[in-house]
Amino acid sequence: MSNSLWIHYARPRPHWYRLSETERREKQAGWDQLAKQATQTGAARIGVYHIRGQHDFQTVELWHFPDAEAAFAHWANLTAAAYNEWFAFSNNIGLPLENSAYEHAGS
Repeated sequence: MSNSLWIHYARPRPHWYRLSETERREKQAGWDQLAKQATQTGAARIGVYHIRGQHDFQTVELWHFPDAEAAFAHWANLTAAAYNEWFAFSNNIGLPLENSAYEHAGS
């Protein structure tokens, strides 16, 4: 089972909006293919969510990966495909806590 959570915040950079709809779809298709490859190697996309309220980013995307290295490899593939040139981003990796401090918070 997956044991790494990849949390990816993003918003389009201004020059993204200067692309034609066809150009945007072509770039998105390439990144979608990378997402498909990631799922074929054990990753699972939880979903993409619009962020409401004040935040530096427009969306947050959540993934489960078999390990942190797999999440990093996916990100490396996205940057090799120029994703980071079109979207501002922030990434975090969440690892499971072995002895959650919150298990005993209510006792």
